[in-house]
Amino acid sequence: MSFLCRKFEPVNYCYTLCLLLLAHLTVFAQTGAIKGRISSADGQPAPYVTIGIKDTRKGAITGEDGLFVLKNIKPGNYVLVISHTGTKTLYETVVVNSNQATEVTFALEATSSQLNEIVINGSKSGTVNKKPLSIGKLPVPAIDLPQGVAIIGHEVLEEQQVQRMSDVVKNVNGVYMASSRAGTQESFNARGYGFSSTNMFKNGARVNSGVMPEMSSLEKVEILKGSAAILYGNVAPGAVMNMVTKQPKFNFGGEVNVRAGSYGLFKPAFDVYGPLTSKIAYRVNGTFETADSYRDQVHSKRYYVNPSLVFKLSDRTELLVQGDYLKHDFTPDFGIGSLDNTKIADLPRNSFFGTPWQYAHTRQTSAGATIKHQLNGNWSLSGTFSYQNYNRDYYAVERIQADATGKWGRPLNRAYNNEDYYLAQADLTGKFKTGGLEHNVLAGVDGDRYYTAAYSYNQPTAYDTINILQPGLYTPRTDMPEASRIRSVTTPVNRFGAYVQDLVRISPKLNFLAGVRFSYLQNEAPRTLDYKTNVSTLAAAKYDHAFSPRVGLVYKPIETMAVFASYANSFTPNNGLDVDSNALKPSVIDQYEVGVKNDFLGGRLSVNVTAYRIKNNNYSQTAPFQKDGVTPNNNTNLKALIGETLSRGVEVDIAGHPVAGLDVVAGYSYNNITIENTTGTTGGSIAGERLVGNPNHTANASVFYTFQQYKIKGLKLGVGYYYIGQRFSGWNNTIGQSQKYNRLISVPGFSTLDISAGYSVGRFGLIAKVSNVTNTYNYYVHENYSINPIPPAQFTGTVSYKF
Repeated sequence: MSFLCRKFEPVNYCYTLCLLLLAHLTVFAQTGAIKGRISSADGQPAPYVTIGIKDTRKGAITGEDGLFVLKNIKPGNYVLVISHTGTKTLYETVVVNSNQATEVTFALEATSSQLNEIVINGSKSGTVNKKPLSIGKLPVPAIDLPQGVAIIGHEVLEEQQVQRMSDVVKNVNGVYMASSRAGTQESFNARGYGFSSTNMFKNGARVNSGVMPEMSSLEKVEILKGSAAILYGNVAPGAVMNMVTKQPKFNFGGEVNVRAGSYGLFKPAFDVYGPLTSKIAYRVNGTFETADSYRDQVHSKRYYVNPSLVFKLSDRTELLVQGDYLKHDFTPDFGIGSLDNTKIADLPRNSFFGTPWQYAHTRQTSAGATIKHQLNGNWSLSGTFSYQNYNRDYYAVERIQADATGKWGRPLNRAYNNEDYYLAQADLTGKFKTGGLEHNVLAGVDGDRYYTAAYSYNQPTAYDTINILQPGLYTPRTDMPEASRIRSVTTPVNRFGAYVQDLVRISPKLNFLAGVRFSYLQNEAPRTLDYKTNVSTLAAAKYDHAFSPRVGLVYKPIETMAVFASYANSFTPNNGLDVDSNALKPSVIDQYEVGVKNDFLGGRLSVNVTAYRIKNNNYSQTAPFQKDGVTPNNNTNLKALIGETLSRGVEVDIAGHPVAGLDVVAGYSYNNITIENTTGTTGGSIAGERLVGNPNHTANASVFYTFQQYKIKGLKLGVGYYYIGQRFSGWNNTIGQSQKYNRLISVPGFSTLDISAGYSVGRFGLIAKVSNVTNTYNYYVHENYSINPIPPAQFTGTVSYKF
């Protein structure tokens, strides 16, 4: 079902949206709220403390800052029940008045160090199902949302010593790394569909996926599976990812650590936070990283810093200002290559076929501000502005496509890209009642602008010839050819969206969600400047707009179980041109999702099962060949619509802390994405083929246990397992293709096993890991020319001191 509009009437739409918002604001229930701070006996914030109202189901859990809010409470006298594992439960009387927030502060009997020990040794409060997601925008627990979610917290990030995002997604079923093209970036798929820059966010703002983001600054990583189009607009189907950085605190503390490992890894890092005044707090974290590689002649160096400030402008208003700077210099590496475009070359893991001089310099800088204002006990308003600059300077030989004998003419590519990105968004959330129905409303608008410049150079197309199977047959060149700019293409893109969504609590057991988004996309005319003639030319501009609806139902037969079903329709614009230089039509996507979420063992363990069906009516990918159907295409702006794709699958997610000291993350996913309903004519895709880059099966398990007693108290042991099944690389076949060989290259599945051990005493900590213990040899493959071997068995260790 397509919701593409033929006519855009912004005045009428905005008028209707304003009426909806005014209607919601005029039906405020006469309720109040309780907000406050829980501290330890020594005055430090107390996180993970459970706050409940006696004889009701209302409750909350304090955050890292010890703060909590209980909303939508009728006026009257209540008894707060304040509990934390291992401490004495407090009972405190409070009075709630209409349209007011009652502020309270309470102190537990334990000190901050005792609370930390309790949290480490005991069970952390709340499973993934009980936590709200900032990426979900509604302040409701995940169990109330009709779609699958995953949250990877800082405990897991630290225990696993994650270096890159690929280490994080191993903990998330249905999301997996599809390729690592030239080692320049990690590309992820979710439920069969590829991520892009539109699907990756940091603190709610899109980030360019052309860099490998820094992990040391993250508090958690959130994955919202299924459709997110109503919240974020023109995203690809499957899932969206949000990286949440560490936030300022009003108590002084921090950490310094040093990580070292195999192949010259050295990474010192720092994290310091605290108050500047009673109303202003800061946090600064950063790192430097240098490393060689198991790949010959490959090096990497990174610099990163992440400062932030929070301002308590009033009791109801908070302003968060953040910055982010990452510089990454490294060697582009296209791996070991393919032979005759039909198979992977059988070569040692360390084989490198680049030049001594090739380089890639990337830089990502961002700054943003978020303001949150509590209008009253039920309604809140937030606004965000963000700016980001992405810059890449690249020069290398690339695309290792040798003939059957190993002979390869090395091509050159010189590129420079610069992107400026601006985002502004505002969200209004609130609760009110109409009769016996309780509404949890989200309404908002967002707009962003990309301004991208890509530069072309006059470097030679061919560098030299070598043989990847018999290196001694040729003498490779080692000089760097001259290259100067000859052309630039600037592409401005503007997007606007307005959305409204209502999660209706029909009864304590039944929730209904409905919403709609209007998206408007303007690709301004790309401008090409020829530096030789100083003549500019404009291509055609392109405009797309659509309504994206979403409905869902959540049924709770018992308090600890939720059964859900949802449907969403959205569209994704397809950038680029086809081989005839025509603009591509957008893709219309239908997503269906059903599942069940369960909490066991008193809320200490969640087990969720989800099934889905996603249909894309017009899937776009880089065209494998130019217009003649024979010449390989090296222009990523040249695209092809291969037909409809259909993705079906099932996921099982397990996470929690079933017993004191035990952390568990595990799961399994099955996905089958195939090409459907093709034209059936020459040049069309073959119906029934599995889409390249996607395995049918993935599985993961991570188990860490910290000993609680005796002389080995504080000792931590862990094991991690990851499996990705057989998948195809290369290109999907077409009817009547001129290439007589099968263009699909089968890549076998593989498993890796990691083991970890650590020990903490007082403020000091040590953790070490041996990854890929079995020294498994396999690949991540991009199309048929960037075949990057996975790392061998290697060691990583981190020493830390917390203050």
